[in-house]
Amino acid sequence: MNADTRVLLSLDEALARLAAGAAPHALRRTESVSTFDALGRVLAAEVLSALDVPPADNSAMDGYALHAASVPAAGTVLPVSQRIPAGVPGLALRPGTAARIFTGGQVPAGADAIVMQEQCEPLPGDGLGSVRVDVVPQHGQWIRRRGEDVRLGSAVLHRGARLTPQALGLAASVGAALLPVVRRPRAALFSTGDELMMPGQPLRPGAIYNSNRYMLRGLLQAAGCEVTDLGIVPDRLDATRMALREAAAANDLIVTSGGVSVGEEDHLKPAAQAEGRLEQWQIAIKPGKPLAFGEIRRADGTAALLLGLPGNPVSSFVTYLLCVSTVLRVLQGAPAALPVGLTLRADFDWPRPDRRREFLRVRVNAGGGLDLYPNQSSGVLTSAVWADGLVDNPPDQAIGRGDTVQFVSLAELISR
Repeated sequence: MNADTRVLLSLDEALARLAAGAAPHALRRTESVSTFDALGRVLAAEVLSALDVPPADNSAMDGYALHAASVPAAGTVLPVSQRIPAGVPGLALRPGTAARIFTGGQVPAGADAIVMQEQCEPLPGDGLGSVRVDVVPQHGQWIRRRGEDVRLGSAVLHRGARLTPQALGLAASVGAALLPVVRRPRAALFSTGDELMMPGQPLRPGAIYNSNRYMLRGLLQAAGCEVTDLGIVPDRLDATRMALREAAAANDLIVTSGGVSVGEEDHLKPAAQAEGRLEQWQIAIKPGKPLAFGEIRRADGTAALLLGLPGNPVSSFVTYLLCVSTVLRVLQGAPAALPVGLTLRADFDWPRPDRRREFLRVRVNAGGGLDLYPNQSSGVLTSAVWADGLVDNPPDQAIGRGDTVQFVSLAELISR
């Protein structure tokens, strides 16, 4: 890590430094977990398909399987020779006959088309009766071909992917009962500030409730971390050093909020430098800007990473989404890049932009445009609850109603 600096870093440069600093700490231990229990975990290796999906040609419709050449004209009547439900392979289709087939049923040899039941009229008769086909079928219609979704041996999920519900379904579809995943990151969390109190306590004059503790704990849990909550640490150097030592002993990452400015009561920097090393950065983003990044030594000579976030709640929220989530992804072997935004229409004016890169709290409206929360202060946590995304606005970029802007959803930032 470079020496401490007061130079205003671009977000891209800060993220690159974070990724480089986190890479040596990447989690090496992996484990196999049941696909049932793998939601939110990060894959440690590719998942290869053990079969073709679908494993055989099958019907996309309830209807009749037949050979298209057997129906030269609409109204042709064919005897029904067999009934093929899903999961029960049929017999080879006799020439000039049709098979009653249901969605997912395996297409029998000799059939090259499915006619949906709405275009047929079943007729009574001996055995399974017959069917009048009211259309001229096309070769291959309504047949799902073997392997059209997944081919045997192909990679269906890749290392570094966070497992979503649909990814678990895909893994199950190729027969993967167990999945190789990276060990869950262990994260310690504490806040600094004698002004902080916990909800449920009477609020004394000059004090505030510790919203960041709840918010950051939830964000870490949403990222799949095992969280150790060390609570509120008094504004004393000895207490801060003790909290850092305790946090580093059994965790990969330490996240703090508050104490990253240069005030007399901000003890994080001297405590971290005594227990390891720390850089204090000024990042050219709004909300945000102050960020501390370093390492806290353990007794065995290894170290835990430390990220100190600003105390203002929205600054802490946005800085976590941009910076802490990047570090967590690198630790788990996932790509560090931020999500790609969508280009959407601004239904608001932003005539006085900041010289820093701004992240504005917005919500998608019924017309597909974006509404702006009226108070963009870094202390207004209401804006982060109201919003469903952020506008990533370049430095010094004014926004006029009707302009296109880059929108990144909060759901994607939180779950990435």
